[in-house]
Amino acid sequence: MAAASQHRYFAETIAIGSELLVGGRSDSNSLFIADTLASIGIKVRFKSIVGDDKSDIAHVLKTAGRRAGIVIMTGGLGPTVDDCTRESVASVTGFRLARHKEAFESMRARLAQWGRTPNKKQLRQALIPSTATVLPNPVGSASGFAIIWRGTHLIALPGVPSEMKAMMEQSVVPLLAEQLDRSKDARPHPITRLIFHTWGLPESDVDAKLKGLIPKRTPVALGLLASPTGVLVSLTTKEDGHLKKGTLTSLAEEVRARLGEWIYAEGQNSIEQVVGRLLREQGRTVSVAESCTGGLIGQRLTQVPGSSAYVDRVAVCYSNRAKMEMLGVSEKLLEDHGAVSQEVAAAMAKGMRERADVSVALSVTGIAGPGGGTENKPIGLVYIGLAGGGDDVVTKEFRFHGDRSVIRQRAAQAALDMLRRWLVSRGTT
Repeated sequence: MAAASQHRYFAETIAIGSELLVGGRSDSNSLFIADTLASIGIKVRFKSIVGDDKSDIAHVLKTAGRRAGIVIMTGGLGPTVDDCTRESVASVTGFRLARHKEAFESMRARLAQWGRTPNKKQLRQALIPSTATVLPNPVGSASGFAIIWRGTHLIALPGVPSEMKAMMEQSVVPLLAEQLDRSKDARPHPITRLIFHTWGLPESDVDAKLKGLIPKRTPVALGLLASPTGVLVSLTTKEDGHLKKGTLTSLAEEVRARLGEWIYAEGQNSIEQVVGRLLREQGRTVSVAESCTGGLIGQRLTQVPGSSAYVDRVAVCYSNRAKMEMLGVSEKLLEDHGAVSQEVAAAMAKGMRERADVSVALSVTGIAGPGGGTENKPIGLVYIGLAGGGDDVVTKEFRFHGDRSVIRQRAAQAALDMLRRWLVSRGTT
């Protein structure tokens, strides 16, 4: 790789867009880029976020070029006036912008698929710095580009996650891997990262269970990351490559042994994928009755391709009237116990299962806030019901914390985990 000094295998990501600085959006692109680069032994050492300002982008780009051998930018390649990544790269590197035939034809073909023709503004997307390699966009209309400037690889990609991901996998990784192969230096060791997703234990409890897991001087780092969907546990090899064969496998087995049933998935799998696989393997179907989650559980279940094989229906029964008319919950039950109660959660699940005629039904009812809480029923109180047929009706109470969005996410996660555990307990029967 034609990169200078010891920084040649270090990378920096630059997320470009003013919306990333004012709370409108979060930067998820850099995480994907870091994981992807690690697979070929390139470690991301720095991450920058900058708004849509040419001088600011230029300043960040100059700084990144001094300390990293690979700089990957995302964002600012669109057709509007605030998309100024191209101009900033041109001003820093001195490579003038010119309409690139390959970029233009790619954009025109993509727009034609959408029944559109390029307008004057969109022609800006075909402007590429001279000497740059065009990176085709298999999803969108804006091509990316890659150039070498003062020994540093500068790579510009769109900010749309789906476009960035496709271009990283199909263009950037092969390009960088080829450069690594050409280098006379020893190729860096791939950085392996094993991921375990847990639910139901707070971060402190997960940490306690894994205490002393990594022996001293073992080049593996243990990481914990808490979120509304649980605690992510990671085992990451360090880049020195001095790891004894089988060590990572043994550590992974120990993580599984220590955390057991609390692990719901590994790698890139989500809990809805795990639940979907179990439902399909067991030939079961599911329906969901949601109140406080407002369809979030159903959305997560149905975002899995092929979910129509096991998801029958999802009903958002927000009002008491909806619970009575759609699920058959009695008015007296609501009056005696309130909508947020163990009894109503059970009745919702049972009513949904009977009406849908499915193998299992879930229900959720709770107080997501910010209002509606009382001393006896505080904000964050959630009841989840599961009806598996006959007398197989179980409910569970949860006390979640956080704002409305977080409580809803945690309630949906808890419901899916409750279904997962129910399916696991029944095996393939």
